[in-house]
Amino acid sequence: MSGTAPPAAPVPEAAPTAPALSPVPGTAPVATPALPAPANDLPSARRLFQQLQQQADAAGVALRAPPPEPTSCCGRGCNGCVWEGFYAATEYWRQEALLQLSEL
Repeated sequence: MSGTAPPAAPVPEAAPTAPALSPVPGTAPVATPALPAPANDLPSARRLFQQLQQQADAAGVALRAPPPEPTSCCGRGCNGCVWEGFYAATEYWRQEALLQLSEL
């Protein structure tokens, strides 16, 4: 079965960030957008890529391309499945994108 994603192991979700406190007393606090949670399946990976790319575009930050989706999965649940590598690469991309966006 080529291109079918096996069930992924549960990944703890990142807690949304609280609104930032105002740096100057008497001014309105600035809301911080919630951080996208790590991907644990293909739809959540696609949402993560879209959310972070939209944030980067709005901030004028160029992100590298997200990792490509696997096309060679046999569907037998192999140890070291291509989907495990994809989710690991997705998390690395997520962390790198968040780092770039935090440096603004």
